[in-house]
Amino acid sequence: MRAKGAAWALIATSLPMFMVAVDNLVVTNALTVISRDLGVRQSGLQWVVNGYILAFAGLLLAGAALGDRIGRRRVFVWGIGLFTVASAACALSDSAGLLVAARVVQGAGAAAVLPVSLTLAVAAVAPERRPLAVGVWGGVNGLGIALGPMAGGLVTQGLDWHWIFWINVPVGAVALPLALWAIRESKGAPRRLDVPGIAFVTGAVVAAVWGIVQAADSGWTAVRPLAGLAVSAALFAGFTWWQRRTPTPLAPLHLYRVRPFMLSNALALTMYFGVFGAIFFLAQFMQGPMGYSPFEAGLRTLPWTAAPMVIVPLASALVGRVCGGPLQAAGCLLQAVALVWLALISKPGLAYGQMVGAMVLAGVGMGLVFAANPATVIGSVAEHEHNLASGVNNTIREFGGALGIAVLTAVYTHGGLRSAVLTGAAVVFAGAFAGLAIGRTPAPRASAPAPSAPHSAPSDRPEPSRLP
Repeated sequence: MRAKGAAWALIATSLPMFMVAVDNLVVTNALTVISRDLGVRQSGLQWVVNGYILAFAGLLLAGAALGDRIGRRRVFVWGIGLFTVASAACALSDSAGLLVAARVVQGAGAAAVLPVSLTLAVAAVAPERRPLAVGVWGGVNGLGIALGPMAGGLVTQGLDWHWIFWINVPVGAVALPLALWAIRESKGAPRRLDVPGIAFVTGAVVAAVWGIVQAADSGWTAVRPLAGLAVSAALFAGFTWWQRRTPTPLAPLHLYRVRPFMLSNALALTMYFGVFGAIFFLAQFMQGPMGYSPFEAGLRTLPWTAAPMVIVPLASALVGRVCGGPLQAAGCLLQAVALVWLALISKPGLAYGQMVGAMVLAGVGMGLVFAANPATVIGSVAEHEHNLASGVNNTIREFGGALGIAVLTAVYTHGGLRSAVLTGAAVVFAGAFAGLAIGRTPAPRASAPAPSAPHSAPSDRPEPSRLP
């Protein structure tokens, strides 16, 4: 029964997180249909994806901090509710503006779910089982991201693109009461919510992506892209200044002096940059020059998306025995090679069979990073900072995805598909060097004063036991 209690807690944290992860890329194979139905150009189309990702990335640290302050389960449940309602709003949208606005609200709900989900999952098991819990969490998250394009294509072709959002409603209706029943409430050290920090980092992320999006239409030397990037740089500088000044920082700067933490987050940014950007364009390439329907395009990405299901459990077992750095480096290297392969062969008249080897290679690389990256980040900080570290890691990953889509769109506009995917490959390849640097240094613990003991709220139901 003790194992069953912990298993239910893992399911309760994983189900909403899977739903949130799927929605990162669920619209990619529906973009062609959405563009036709709503009359959206390529530069506007990316906001259907990036509206979600930017709200998600900009508010993740706020979600983590709010969970520490008022209760992680409470924030988790609020996030599920908001995400579910916003999904219904997306499904009811009849214009691009309404769809993007609803996607932004969806992203805000996701930002309340994801950062606390890892902390709640880790808290459900005994310390010696935590690498396994992190591996399960990383695998489910990676699986959701990987299956998003196929699920979107299947639903769009079989029903209508609105249904890729309607399907979240019954999932949310099940996930919400399950979370209330299976998850024990907990809080971190009581601290004030860093509202200026949230404003700085959210504004910086939005300004950076907006500037890059403008470059796709106007060129890199035009006033709008330069202004957007300048504002972003100023806000990031302001964020760093504020984090040094405030007694309750959103992202304490001492964490960035922990080498595995810093390098793993840098690697995550490069990986998501390449993966999100490449999938965004390859999905449209398969429906354009290759002539596949949304479902056929999604189905043909299975060699890429199915590989992590096999690799993540195997890699998770290795993370506890060897440093996660080499695994992450190998994952980035394989992903970069796969993207170069795809870039060189992607042209009109391409046969699908020529893509399979590259997709399998990409899936293996993605699985290695999905397993090792969150485990390395969590393992490099003190236990009372797990929630904060998870929030930082997820923020950087989502920012990498949004940045990848925006930058590669600008490259695609002026240089075509091959240039865009090769750019993504170069960025992912750079991440391999960060992984190698992690491998040369044992993962230390972040040096920070321990907070007061975590608070556990009373509950009328039996407490889920930890795995023995």
